Amino acid sequence: MRFPATDLAVDLPCVMGIVNVTPDSFSDGGLHADADSAVAHGLLLASEGAAILDIGGESTRPGSEPVSVADELARVLPVIERLVIGAPTLISVDTTKAAVARAALAAGATIVNDVTALRGDPAMAALVAEHGCPVCLMHMLGEPRTMQDDPRYDDVVGEVVAFLEQRMAAALAAGVREEQILLDPGIGFGKTLEHNLLLLAHLDRIAALGRPVVLGASRKRFIGALLGAQPQQREVGTVATTVLGLARGAAVVRVHDVRPNVEALRVAQAIIEAGEADRARERGAP
Repeated sequence: MRFPATDLAVDLPCVMGIVNVTPDSFSDGGLHADADSAVAHGLLLASEGAAILDIGGESTRPGSEPVSVADELARVLPVIERLVIGAPTLISVDTTKAAVARAALAAGATIVNDVTALRGDPAMAALVAEHGCPVCLMHMLGEPRTMQDDPRYDDVVGEVVAFLEQRMAAALAAGVREEQILLDPGIGFGKTLEHNLLLLAHLDRIAALGRPVVLGASRKRFIGALLGAQPQQREVGTVATTVLGLARGAAVVRVHDVRPNVEALRVAQAIIEAGEADRARERGAP
């Protein structure tokens, strides 16, 4: 499969493993809240095939409250510093704060994952442009504390596409290069079950914007609603989103359970590439 040129130093498609250094994330809050546990978990995810580890110190689950820069730095920096040395992966920092991103990049992180798409901190766009690092721009309706109160759209797919297009333009205007940009439709961030399903069904419209698409559907509430399952029981549902997401253009899948998604991605990619090669032979036949 061909994906747009990017500054990511990994082959696409790939898996991004989630390392939440938080007490209150929706799925694994508190499990890896101390540095030793978080580092051990990151090393495990790397051994299972994660090409990127996404380190976050502030929960963005529905209803969550923001944390201070000092608290977020205290959570993520020790983990980043140790994983940069010990893990054969790229390190991403999941933050909306320029001060946290700056410190994380200085510690060896190479990607900024900003759920506000550079809107949360006026200094973030300039920082990303200055460092020339890959940045993920995500769609979110409102803010984590209120985003699931009553999300409404006239056309969820069209509105998310338009938002990402506008945020990409704003990033470029701030000096960020196109090759730095990844796009995330924000599954579960201010969306109902129907909104999430429509975005997954039409992920190709996000990919048509010409930048690699990051899909973060892992263990999300809509999977639980469909399966009647608790977060830790949503592994198979997540794998389904990985396979269908790849077929519709996803380049990076951000997940909690790395090994099954790496394996699913590998098989799905082989099938897709076999079909592409066969169609190419047919077009070239006399």
